[in-house]
Amino acid sequence: MIDCKSLFYNYRYFFQGGHIAGLKATVRALRNRNYRLFFLGNGISFIGTWMQTVTVGWLVYKLSRSSYILGLTGAFGTLPILLFSIFGGYVADRTSRYRIILGTQTLAMIQAFSLAFLTLSGNIRVVHILLLSFLLGTINAFDIPARQSFVVNIVEKKEDLPNAISLNSFLVNGARLIGPSIAGVLVASAGEGICFLINALSYVAVIVALLLMDLRKITSAATVENSTGVFEKLKEGFSYVRDFVPVRTVIIYVAFFSIFGMFYGVLMPVFAKEVFCGNARTLGFLVGSGGLGAITGAIYLASRKSQTGLGRIIHFAGLIFGIALILFSHCTFFWIAVILLVIVGATMVLQIVTANIIIQTLVPDEKRGRVMSFHTLAFMGTGPIGSYLAGILGKIVGIQSTVLVSGLLCVIGSIVFKKQCLSFISKSGDSDFTGRVFF
Repeated sequence: MIDCKSLFYNYRYFFQGGHIAGLKATVRALRNRNYRLFFLGNGISFIGTWMQTVTVGWLVYKLSRSSYILGLTGAFGTLPILLFSIFGGYVADRTSRYRIILGTQTLAMIQAFSLAFLTLSGNIRVVHILLLSFLLGTINAFDIPARQSFVVNIVEKKEDLPNAISLNSFLVNGARLIGPSIAGVLVASAGEGICFLINALSYVAVIVALLLMDLRKITSAATVENSTGVFEKLKEGFSYVRDFVPVRTVIIYVAFFSIFGMFYGVLMPVFAKEVFCGNARTLGFLVGSGGLGAITGAIYLASRKSQTGLGRIIHFAGLIFGIALILFSHCTFFWIAVILLVIVGATMVLQIVTANIIIQTLVPDEKRGRVMSFHTLAFMGTGPIGSYLAGILGKIVGIQSTVLVSGLLCVIGSIVFKKQCLSFISKSGDSDFTGRVFF
């Protein structure tokens, strides 16, 4: 017999507390109107961005049939971040982050329209893609430090900041799940140019979202003084990162992970074509699988209410990430590879987003743009090195052995990271706030 009274209380628990309360806690940063607009506008734009990212890789490999050229294209896209992101961080601390993002998104839209026009007209060449990738990388060198620092200016309740950073990751990787899947279908049915055109149009969403924001509720960044030279302020940011051991440790780990852990992403078009004997849809499915895992990792981080133990998450996620890559490297069964990529995606996000949260938690706002530029440099600016190494090693020892080496290095890196964390915690004491954040 059904216990109606118990059923009623369970129903009330689910809809008034329990699961609903947990859901509200997971998306609590969305109660900030400006952040909500930013979230929705970027959500649409990121889908287009991922469509373009996957399509560029496919088109380059289609035109060149070379893993080396594929790696070179990735290097061209991230080289400007290596060159200019530190100055981009200075600009983010010096001027309006809102205006920087509005400008960079407009320029990125123009870049996407250019790529679409060349492709649809049948005039696209590898050299065009290389140049336009370099242009987009230059735009991103200014956009990313400003965008990451801007979140703190539109989240009114600062305790919601870690949740907002996690939701940003959910957004990027939700788009990573949707965008490549759409790109795979459209490339096969309508061609690469349509994907680039859709990406160009998607920038309208984030530009409109920015224009709809209530500027009165955007807190101003603590800008650097006019009397201080650019070089001195850049030096100050570098000194802060160098001397503050916890932030330095995280940034070095992110750089290591970006160089050696992302080989598989650069070589994914080759895996789709050569290992799994597929097409653009296969590539979209593989990249989307990583996106599904990344969403899972982002949801977990968004649901966390405590900022303690973040370093432990990075360590264990790094271990699992490396092991999953080792298994994926020589896997020839497509569906097993998909499952492994889900794990890879989840653990990748756990490492990168957690590192972002740690930095944003510990760094004062007047230095945030410059320090986040070092994080951008570590995560994306080192990409040319990783992309170039992936292309070279893929050509010399094969793509599968390259990914195997990548996995082994990631396991080693996570072990070293833990030792470094325990070393500075032993000096500061685990009761210290920084110690609690890490372990």
